[in-house]
Amino acid sequence: MKLFYSPGACSLSPHIALREAGLPFELVLASPKTKQLADGSDYRIINPKGQVPALLLDDGQLLTEGAVIVQYIADQVAPSELLPAAGTMARYRVLEWLNYITTELHKSFGPLFNPTFPVEGKPFFQNALLQRLAWVDSQLASQPYLTGEAFTVADGYLFVVTNWTKFVGLDISNLPHLGAFMGRVAARPAVQAALQAEGLLK
Repeated sequence: MKLFYSPGACSLSPHIALREAGLPFELVLASPKTKQLADGSDYRIINPKGQVPALLLDDGQLLTEGAVIVQYIADQVAPSELLPAAGTMARYRVLEWLNYITTELHKSFGPLFNPTFPVEGKPFFQNALLQRLAWVDSQLASQPYLTGEAFTVADGYLFVVTNWTKFVGLDISNLPHLGAFMGRVAARPAVQAALQAEGLLK
């Protein structure tokens, strides 16, 4: 498999999932801005969307959309704690979190990263994100991970998205449970390896 990624982008979520699952893969750097690969070729030839992540499977099929890619990855090593078995409520809880993160958190960061977005409109998204992250913080008050004691693909995704707060000036220091979660996930060997591979560790 080949994972097309950009350092620190949402592609870090399936990168973490691949390492947590222990699956063999190749990292391929793709720029969402220039739409080019490291060799100068056009990334859109592989992925017409021009975005990361994209996972090129060994049979030549391309899978896109991070929340779907991490489900695919977890299912390659089923049964595992990364994603509970199909048909179980435990699995639906993880999927519930994946959908919340992608729709309510991930997409709300877009305007904050966009230099052309009107400055006067950014406080709306900042406040909305802080309210949603405060709710996430409350859900982590009595358990180490989003759905309980086990790390799942949803936790990896939340870690990546929450890490963006420091790049857009969102102060989450008053969210202690989320802060503890971030430290807990960052300390995982697979996460450390992914961060190292993407050049994100000093």
